[in-house]
Amino acid sequence: MASPSDPNLYLLGVFFSAGIIWTSGPQPVDSGASLSLLSNGNLRLINGSGAQVWESGTANMGVSSATLEESGNFILRNSSSSIWETFKNPTDTIMKDQNFTLGMKLTSGSYSFSLNKTGNLTLTWQNNVTYWSEGLNSTFARNLSNPVLSLGQEGLLILSDPSFSPPVTMAYSNDYAESADIIRLVRLDSDGNLRSYSSPRTTTSLNPQWSAVEDQCKVYGYCGNMGICTYNDTNPICICPSQDFDPVDPNDSRKGCKRKLELAACSGNTSMLPLDHTEFFSINTGLRSQTFFMGVNPCRLNCLVDSTCQFSTSLGDGSGQCLQMLSNFVSGYQSPNLPSTSFVKICGAGIPNQSLQSHNQNKIRASKLTVWVVLLVVLVTILALVAIETGLWFCFCRNNKKFGALSAQYALLEYASGAPVQFSYKELQKATKGFKEKLGAGGFGAVYRGVLANNTVVAVKRLEGIEQGEKQFRMEVATISSTHHLNLVRLIGFCSEGKHRLLVYEFMKNGSLDCFLFHGLEALVNLDWEARFNIALGTARGITYLHEECRDCIVHCDIKPENILLDDNNTAKVSDFGLAKLINPKDHRFRTLTSVRGTRGYLAPEWLANLPITSKSDVYSYGMVLLETIGGRRNFDVSEETGHKKFSMWAYEEFDSGRIESIVDKRLGGEVDMEQLSRAIQVSFWCIQEQPSQRPIMGKVVQMLEGITNIERPPAPKAREGNVSIVSGVSSATSTTLASAPPTSPSSSLLAVRSSASRRNTEKLPSFTFSE
Repeated sequence: MASPSDPNLYLLGVFFSAGIIWTSGPQPVDSGASLSLLSNGNLRLINGSGAQVWESGTANMGVSSATLEESGNFILRNSSSSIWETFKNPTDTIMKDQNFTLGMKLTSGSYSFSLNKTGNLTLTWQNNVTYWSEGLNSTFARNLSNPVLSLGQEGLLILSDPSFSPPVTMAYSNDYAESADIIRLVRLDSDGNLRSYSSPRTTTSLNPQWSAVEDQCKVYGYCGNMGICTYNDTNPICICPSQDFDPVDPNDSRKGCKRKLELAACSGNTSMLPLDHTEFFSINTGLRSQTFFMGVNPCRLNCLVDSTCQFSTSLGDGSGQCLQMLSNFVSGYQSPNLPSTSFVKICGAGIPNQSLQSHNQNKIRASKLTVWVVLLVVLVTILALVAIETGLWFCFCRNNKKFGALSAQYALLEYASGAPVQFSYKELQKATKGFKEKLGAGGFGAVYRGVLANNTVVAVKRLEGIEQGEKQFRMEVATISSTHHLNLVRLIGFCSEGKHRLLVYEFMKNGSLDCFLFHGLEALVNLDWEARFNIALGTARGITYLHEECRDCIVHCDIKPENILLDDNNTAKVSDFGLAKLINPKDHRFRTLTSVRGTRGYLAPEWLANLPITSKSDVYSYGMVLLETIGGRRNFDVSEETGHKKFSMWAYEEFDSGRIESIVDKRLGGEVDMEQLSRAIQVSFWCIQEQPSQRPIMGKVVQMLEGITNIERPPAPKAREGNVSIVSGVSSATSTTLASAPPTSPSSSLLAVRSSASRRNTEKLPSFTFSE
């Protein structure tokens, strides 16, 4: 391929449709160069003059072939294994599924990127100045055994190591698409910043999704020696400190600046030129920078009288620090947000850089103008909304008795901050026509259909057994209403009057999952395999949000098909979350057998053994729901087909014998994605393990269902004799430790890919080229 710097010179490299992902080195070759795989197994690049430019170093290692894989990895192999590959010898790019480990380094000019033993990701300048470092939590202060950094299909930069699980996400993409037609890479760019990119295979443009250093001017040495980095309206630019300096290269401002007259030629006639809102950074190369504690003027004078000092900075941040630059490389940064004042030693009185001063003043004026503009826009917007709302009220609602206090409160819900609306008992009694149309009943109370005054259909739940005071009830309701997710039923409002405690939810037209699994309603809504799998996945995502993404972990305590509701599009929404703390004032993590409010068939063993209840208890319940969704029957329903065994026990025997198709609901008629089925069945068996420690967390469940994490073969779930009655107060559950591997291992969790997403675009394969 042609060299970017000179079209008459060439580079040896691997080229994707999105650009160059590997080169043999920065040294270009001429048109007479050649690349040869020698008989001794060494891959060698020589110039037209015959001089060797690069070699793979694989001589006498048995190399017999070279392969370029679709991933972009170029491999030299012997008869049985890989000897050398570009993925293990990166230059400036990391591709998806490429493992970046200790000892590897990305380089681009003076900049490099590496991973160290503590798991820190570091960017350095000339191998000795670290200007960016991102690591694990400060409490995790130990060396890792084998840290590996990799880029996932969804655009996350992930760090894994055998010493911790699950892997740690180090960087988040702004593009979470999981399409197989998207190319992803992480590259150390020539400006010293590490960025992740995505690109559809059908285009050649790279779209940046994340950058390590958000402020480009904080990349050390970006503007070269004695250059100052600042911004125009959108992009970083490089300028010189004053008119006493010239750019080293007029065509490339990033190469730094040089003095028009060296200080040695000043004959002692020097002065310190002030630069507002500017800070200089220095490194220790031979001479050391010094720190003093003094005011702005003493900071200037101290550098003026010191023959070794050329630049100084008074930080102006309240610390009183004065930095004197004594090194032979100084990098500057200017921003109107910086409180610091810097000084440059020059010959004579000096000539200020008018462009720098005017640029600073324009920025300050622009920032002040922006504040006023924003305030004006906000004020006008608020006034306009108030005027529109008032106009609508006078036009349609002022004389309509239907729109009383209830309408005003519900309008507040729609337009204000999203806090739950407080309804009166009389309003909800009217909305439900005296609680006439009952939708269902459960351990927390009955649910009724209601219609608000603005014709919004809702579900009203009358809570039973409330033991909390008014204040605590309102606090719990506020917590529930602030929990928003696509797969959670939204709480609209509540009622708390005397002994009446009611919750108002959005109405789910298609009812609950149990109606379609166990009551023969599949004809009303086409609940085929795709719909069932999406319901299972959506339910898992909703529970994951409750466990891992809320500010406080919410343990549901009653996951079952009756509490999984379906909207018009059959999107699964988990209901009744957060109610466990409303019903029982005690900490729900330490329930006794007499206070269990769960449902027969879905209770985790720890409920019945009077052990602490954690989020893993919900995982067990979800596993039972997932298995029942697959099979279309209750776990505790026994029949001759199952040998009079519980469905979960019989299903594992069928799975262990390789007959997973027999587990599937016969009403599906064989139209099942077998890969999804295999994943779902294995996930369900991992979830219903007897020991909580063996069950995966819900976030891992989602990954396994999506096919982005490998699933090891689950052990058989332990049979519990009979079904313990919740009301009897007697438990026959026993606790047995199962010696089996966890569902996933850190080494494999990052490498699994969805086989159904293996479509290839043969016209956009990577190419290993040596041509113009």
